[in-house]
Amino acid sequence: MMLSKRILSDRFLSQKLNLHERLFALPERVIQFGTGVLLRGLPDYFIDRANKEGVFNGRIVAVKSTGSNKDDFDRQDCMFTHFIRGIQNGQPVRDQVVNLSLSRVLLAAQDWHEVLRCAANPEIQLIISNTTEVGISLVRDNVHASPPTSFPGKLLAFLYQRYKVFNGNTQKGMVIIPTELIPNNADQLLSILLELAHQNGFESSFLDWLENANEFCNSLVDCIVPGKLPAREKMEMEESLGYEDELMIMSEPYRLWAIQSSSERVKHLLCFADADEGVVVARDISVFRELKLRLLNGAHTFCCGPAHLAGFKTVRESMQDKTFNSFVRGIMEEEIIPAISGGQITADQASEFAEKVIGRFDNPFIEHSWLSITLQYSSKMNLRNVATLVMYMEKFGTAPKRMAMALAAHILFMKSEMDGDGNFYGNANGIPYLITDEHAGYYFGKWQRAETGNMVQEILSNEKLWGRDLGALPGLSDMIEIYLDALRKQGMVTVMRNAVRLNKSI
Repeated sequence: MMLSKRILSDRFLSQKLNLHERLFALPERVIQFGTGVLLRGLPDYFIDRANKEGVFNGRIVAVKSTGSNKDDFDRQDCMFTHFIRGIQNGQPVRDQVVNLSLSRVLLAAQDWHEVLRCAANPEIQLIISNTTEVGISLVRDNVHASPPTSFPGKLLAFLYQRYKVFNGNTQKGMVIIPTELIPNNADQLLSILLELAHQNGFESSFLDWLENANEFCNSLVDCIVPGKLPAREKMEMEESLGYEDELMIMSEPYRLWAIQSSSERVKHLLCFADADEGVVVARDISVFRELKLRLLNGAHTFCCGPAHLAGFKTVRESMQDKTFNSFVRGIMEEEIIPAISGGQITADQASEFAEKVIGRFDNPFIEHSWLSITLQYSSKMNLRNVATLVMYMEKFGTAPKRMAMALAAHILFMKSEMDGDGNFYGNANGIPYLITDEHAGYYFGKWQRAETGNMVQEILSNEKLWGRDLGALPGLSDMIEIYLDALRKQGMVTVMRNAVRLNKSI
């Protein structure tokens, strides 16, 4: 049996899975741009949970812009199983829910007229999106196309339709919450929409409605949602559950959706926050953002190069190694936390968050590849870690040893050979790996001349790469040079083991 509404005919299964006919009859109150696992594993989870507790009482119309079909969603009446696996408060978590939050999925390319019809529904007041970081960018777009090319173009067309249908009624504006992982995502999105509206010649009254009748809320999402279960585990779970499910997903127990707003209207609309402490609506979410960026994302980026060079494939595998575990803890506890604490973030706050991150890294149910984390490695190092490095050096007047080792490993990871198709491949422990980084060619050129120039100093001084001259930071270049030489002669495992054992640089 395929997971679908037909399962309601099986009273035992419907009771076991907490399915009720009333949940399918709830009105559509949300339009969601995207159908990816992050949206289904976090915002959609919160809404489904609230619906089941009788709090929010609304379903989601999802707009799919990628791919050419939605057959799996149609076959399963948009239902999917969500497994939650991990360790929380020292205890194993093995939960599962059948999510009924999605009412239907529309293909932007084929169903655009139906998407615009949703703009005329007064009950739909909330817009959620996750179109990847690239999705929130300004590109020239015909907003009157069917559909527009970009996500901002589609969103602007939807809002313009809303404006026209309700004759500019300021009470019919939307609450718009992007979840893309960029700072101040809603502010950036609004700026792009205003520019796009100017480019398309929209009337000034609409521009005023767009900016003042709608609530654009910056938000931060934090939850590891790897996606589908491995094939063997999926088959085992389907046998246990008694149905097939092509849309099932898995996530960790930790979940946070921090939404920035002080508006009473927003708080009232987002009443699903009452059903789960993982939803936070606050006037300022900068503390949540900084903790996640520096301690979760930042630690991932500092450690991905060293981990791969040491031969570890997954985050979980590396955390089982005492030396690497000690390195991760050290870079967070002795370098990142001292750098960022003070002011808005206290040392206790940061330490508590870091301990949760360690537990999440050590989740036995999630196979998170270190190599996948190196995607756009150099840009991530800049966006996530340069500010932390600078804060540390300004506060303590010396280069942080573990960060310096991580930067040396980054430079070594980026050492490559170019194949006939222009792809760049590194080599770790005799195994080649593809470097997926927009700056791979730059590093390739530097390594080609490594013996004739001051490579490390030149890389650190590249302001286009880092946003500032890191080569001017006292002692940093020399320390990275020492580590890089040791890594090339001794290997990552030996250098890290010596550093951890002796609690000194090398």
